[in-house]
Amino acid sequence: MLDLNFVRENLDIVRNALQTRNFPLEPLDRFSELDETRRRVIGEADNINQLRNTASREIGALMQSGSRDKAEGKKTEVADLKQKQSELESARDEAEAAMRELLSTLPNIPAPDVPVGADESANKEIRRWGDPREFDFEPKDHVELGETLGILDLERAGKISGSRFAILNGAGARLERALVNFMLEVHTTEHGYTETLPPYLVNRQALFGTNQLPKFEEDLFHIKDERGFALIPTAEVPVTNYYAGETLDASELPKRFAAYSMCFRSEAGSYGRDTRGLIRQHQFEKVELVKITVPEESEAEHEKLTLDAERILQLLGLPYRTVVLSTGDMGFGARKTYDLEVWLPSQKTYREISSCSNCGDFQARRMNTRFRRSGGAKPEYVHTLNGSGLAIGRTWIAVLENYQQQDGSILIPEILHPFMSGVEKIG
Repeated sequence: MLDLNFVRENLDIVRNALQTRNFPLEPLDRFSELDETRRRVIGEADNINQLRNTASREIGALMQSGSRDKAEGKKTEVADLKQKQSELESARDEAEAAMRELLSTLPNIPAPDVPVGADESANKEIRRWGDPREFDFEPKDHVELGETLGILDLERAGKISGSRFAILNGAGARLERALVNFMLEVHTTEHGYTETLPPYLVNRQALFGTNQLPKFEEDLFHIKDERGFALIPTAEVPVTNYYAGETLDASELPKRFAAYSMCFRSEAGSYGRDTRGLIRQHQFEKVELVKITVPEESEAEHEKLTLDAERILQLLGLPYRTVVLSTGDMGFGARKTYDLEVWLPSQKTYREISSCSNCGDFQARRMNTRFRRSGGAKPEYVHTLNGSGLAIGRTWIAVLENYQQQDGSILIPEILHPFMSGVEKIG
C-alpha cells in the first residue's frame, strides 16, 4: 500500500505513475476530496478546542468572582462545544478511513528505470541464454507428446474435475517430482534459501497483505465457511506474511525462503487463453522464492533472485530470455518485474515461466512488517521480493518439448538423472 502522507504531498507524481500503469484516476480525485474534508474538519475542531479552552478559563474566573449562574451557563456552552468537537473528530476519522480504503485499491508506483508503455509490447528484453534447438523433424507440443507416452491424461482429469486440470502418470509424475526436488536442492544448498512448507489455506488478512485483496477477489478459490479461508494462488502469500505485524532486527535481514506448494487460481479473467494442456491450470505447482530485506539492499537482492531463477533454466539446458516488464504490464504490487520466458519449440516462441518482482515497502505497509536498526532507531518498513524458481508445470512442458526425439521419446536432462532414480529417457 502506498504511504498516505506521500500520496497527499505528491499527488501529481502519483497521478502520473497511475497513468503509466493504465490505472483510472477517479480514486485519486476522491482521495483529494476526502483530504480536503479532513483538513477542513481538523481546522474546525482546532478552532472549537480553542473556544473550549477560552471558555474553561472564563468559567474559572466566574467561579472565583462568585458568578455561579454565569459559570453554569458557560459550562453548558462548553458541553455543546465538546459534542461538536467529538462530531468533527468522528468526521475526520471517517475521512481518514475512507482515504486508507482508497489507498488499498491503488497499485504500486513503478521504479524510475521501468520502461513506460501501455502493455507487453513495451517490455524490454535485457538478455538471452542458450540457442533454440534446430529440429530435423516437426516438433510436437507437450500434449501430444504426453498423451502418446501415457504420462499425461487430460480427458480423465476433465471427467473428475473439469477443464484446466491434468493427471500425470508414471514417468510424467516422477519428472514433476524430480523437478521440485531439484529446484529446492539448488536453491537451498547453492543459493542460500531456507526451505519452508507453508499452509495452502490462508485468511483474508494474509491475502490483503500480499495485495490479492481487494482487487483480485474473483481470481481466488474461496472456502465457503465462516472462517473466510481461500486456497493460495501462490506460496508468496503465506511466506511473505510470515512476519506480518512483527518488527525484526536489521541484523536478521535479509530473510530468504524457498517454498514448494500447490497453487490454485480460478483464472476468472483468462477464459479462452492457453486452454490447451498445462500452460494455464486451476491447480499447479511452483517453487517460490521470497526475500525480506532492508530498503537499501532490495535492488541488489532483486537482481540476485532473478539470477537464481535463471540458474535453474541454465542447469536444465533450456533456452530462455529475460525481459523487464513495462509499467502497463507489471503486477499490481510490483515496482519492478523481470519475466523469464522459456523457449517452446511447438509454439516457436518464448513463454513466461517466472516473474521476479521487487515490491519495495508496498506489501510491508499492508502487513505492518517492519525492522529496527541498531541504537534504538525508529522502526522502518522492510522491502519484500518474490519470484518463481520455477513454475513446475511449465518447466515440465519445456523439458518435454525441448528434449523430444523423433520417435516421440523424451531425453531427461542430465542434471535430473539423480532425481529420476537413474531414468535417462521416457519412451
